Amino acid sequence: MQSDEEEIRQLVTNWMAASKAGDVDTVLNLMADDVVFLVPGRPPMRKSEFASAARAQSSHGSPKFDGTSEIQEIKVAGDWAFMWTKLTVVATPPDGSPSIERSGHTLTVLKKEKGKWVLARDANLLSPVQPRT
Repeated sequence: MQSDEEEIRQLVTNWMAASKAGDVDTVLNLMADDVVFLVPGRPPMRKSEFASAARAQSSHGSPKFDGTSEIQEIKVAGDWAFMWTKLTVVATPPDGSPSIERSGHTLTVLKKEKGKWVLARDANLLSPVQPRT
């Protein structure tokens, strides 16, 4: 049996793999129905808005996504947990134009629902990475 921390680490691994594969349904199953995403300069995003954006980004002719998530800390308190990560996301347009890279930190709150950890709140502080010359 995995510890709570191991289960949360596996959730992050599954999220990253599903995102890279464009598997929107798997990503949606890793979040609570009342999830809220906070991104600078935009209003809070709910699950339905996330789903719409993710489906649009995974359609044919859309950019390919890749990235890394380096967990810096996980703290578990009963059926709630938080973690902060260093996240890098790279979007590569299908037309061969240069990739767009964003990097920064996230602060994520998770909760256990029906014995499974899911993402409940996420504050994303990613900013553009300047191309290397």
